[in-house]
Amino acid sequence: MKKYNFYAGPAILPDPVIKEAAEAVNEFAGTGLSILELSHRSKEIVAMMDEAEQHVYDLLDIDKDSYSILFLTGGASSQFFMTAINVLDKDAKAAYIDTGSWSTKAIKEAKHFGEVEVVASSKNRNYCYIPKSYTIPEDVTYVHYTSNNTIFGTEFHQLPETSIPLVSDMSSNIFSRPMDVSRHAILYAGAQKNLGPAGVTMVIVRNDILGKVNRAIPTMLNYQTHITKKSSFNTPPVFPIYVSMLTMRWLKANGGVSAMEKKNIEKANILYNEIDRNPLFYGTADNEDRSRMNVCFLARDEAHEAPFLEMCLEAGCMGVKGHRSVGGFRASIYNAMSMEGVQILVDVMKELERIHG
Repeated sequence: MKKYNFYAGPAILPDPVIKEAAEAVNEFAGTGLSILELSHRSKEIVAMMDEAEQHVYDLLDIDKDSYSILFLTGGASSQFFMTAINVLDKDAKAAYIDTGSWSTKAIKEAKHFGEVEVVASSKNRNYCYIPKSYTIPEDVTYVHYTSNNTIFGTEFHQLPETSIPLVSDMSSNIFSRPMDVSRHAILYAGAQKNLGPAGVTMVIVRNDILGKVNRAIPTMLNYQTHITKKSSFNTPPVFPIYVSMLTMRWLKANGGVSAMEKKNIEKANILYNEIDRNPLFYGTADNEDRSRMNVCFLARDEAHEAPFLEMCLEAGCMGVKGHRSVGGFRASIYNAMSMEGVQILVDVMKELERIHG
């Protein structure tokens, strides 16, 4: 029976990507060696990393003269402090929008390097919405937001309204829709949500924002180090970068981010429509802020939770159990999730209604 990966991360990858990645583990690019063995200085790996970088520029329509693309280690969690140490001066201030666990952690880390003002928060309702009315001070260096909240199932469907440069954690919805990168100073994304396997984090940095802080930055935490060395100051995570590159190839072959957005809207609508229709379930996020990537919902009767999860497993729907902060269920329907997978989950929901409704 086919299995459908609804886990929030490590997340689903396209079948052709997994197949090609598996072949590269045996032998890569006619070298007679596994990609796991090849030097990151070899011409084959350098060419692969150059291709990965170019795909990012192409998919998000980024000005190559203004921005650098980095592939780093440490996860998005390391970017919580790397963004601040590189661009937030000791006597300067940054604005943060608190919409969940990951933005809370980003706020905590940034406070080590400058003043942080939390200009808006949805904590008062367990992060079930995106704040709308807030004032951003004119004297802040940047505005940080988490574009999609994997745990609580909310998403920014419009960018924060400000002319101040944005910094965004886009780990769980990167490449799921077109994005105006020009509004941003930094975008970062841990690969394991919607791009590739764990082990690499993609960072998009606007070059002119660097070199302005009055502090010594450790070599490995300095973005300029990695820009100068093209993400190879030390040995990069070659295999996760390769799988991410293959995923970006797949994205291009399937119409790019505009086509992904259309499919993602359709998939999300199918699932949310069933949640709203089915008397046994209800959604946790405000309708206007519902995530297209991570669909969070609850059973109206807790007695139905265990039977539903068992039915999901029997149907091949893996990883539907919700995060402990919300409970219930979470279906992560990233780019690689098929319409078929979503429909099977919906069919399970309907079957539960037939039995227990």
